Amino acid sequence: MIPPDHTVVSRIVIRPPNWLGDAVLALPAMVALRRHFASASITVAATNAVATLFREDTGVGQDDVIVLQKSERDAVRAIRDGRFELGILFPNSFHSAWQLRRAGVPQRWGYSNLPRGWMLTRKAVRTPHSARRTSHRSPQHHVDFYKNLVRGLGIPCDDETPSVSASPDALRQAEKQVGLDSLDTARIITLAPGAAYGQAKQWPPTRVAELVARLIRERDVVCVLVGAAHDRDAGRTIESWLRSHAPETLPRVKNLVGQTNLGTLVALTSRSRVCVTNDSGVMHVAAATGRPVIAMFGPTDERVTRPLGRGDVLTADVFCRPCHLRDCPIDHRCMKRITVDMVFAAVSRHLAFSPGGTFR
Repeated sequence: MIPPDHTVVSRIVIRPPNWLGDAVLALPAMVALRRHFASASITVAATNAVATLFREDTGVGQDDVIVLQKSERDAVRAIRDGRFELGILFPNSFHSAWQLRRAGVPQRWGYSNLPRGWMLTRKAVRTPHSARRTSHRSPQHHVDFYKNLVRGLGIPCDDETPSVSASPDALRQAEKQVGLDSLDTARIITLAPGAAYGQAKQWPPTRVAELVARLIRERDVVCVLVGAAHDRDAGRTIESWLRSHAPETLPRVKNLVGQTNLGTLVALTSRSRVCVTNDSGVMHVAAATGRPVIAMFGPTDERVTRPLGRGDVLTADVFCRPCHLRDCPIDHRCMKRITVDMVFAAVSRHLAFSPGGTFR
């Protein structure tokens, strides 16, 4: 059992969110846990989709990272082998609590809900803004959902924003993939044309291609396309458009969609002059590296998931947003009414205030 003064717990496992964007937004709360349990050994047990994030400098200061395999038996065994005294759950799911219980973790803390509340030994006290979904008048940003979890457990949590820095190995790998001796000397614009939630969140790839061509012609930049494997079609569409309409720009375009790990993504975004994204995990990674982010929001609510830091959020004033649908049942006006001129102007403003070599 955990002693009355739980700050003397020696072995802790933290289960971060499963989605990349949420994992980034949970970082300030996880850093607060690190401060509170300063003398403990902390392990992050994460899905393969986000585990690599914690190989970079996130401020969490964990001692180990467990990659949870698809096999439930293997995942439970990996957690059980850690002989943890305390597990802290950021996912609000029944499965995550059941996993820790099966693994024999004696203390399990997290938000309580009806299906899993009986498995928790300490339940976060919900404040009026603890829920993800709030009223139209008072939307809560997701970063506060995680901060309120920690506060609800009686642990202080400052109003910080997420922060991620690339490791030297990740920077070297990124330079190799882009084909540059140094990312610091290039005028790189990183563009993430995909989105995991669905096509409704995507700015049309042909618009991305038009933007790329104009940025290369008028702003003398190198454009790097990034994203997950499921975004490859968007990357191919952009390359195809450029071959047909702006072939002279192709030498200054690098399509790395589906070819980067999270470490390389952190490195690329941290050395970019500006990052252009949809509402996606890449958007939150880029913001956490401290770079300006130009984010296009359509069906989702920018008040809840906007990037935290420098940049601009671009939206179209249409009656039907935010609808939170994966696919648009009408004409995708929320994204199509965001023009190339609008995005180009936003990128240009931040390029003017982002001289070479000024990286944190």
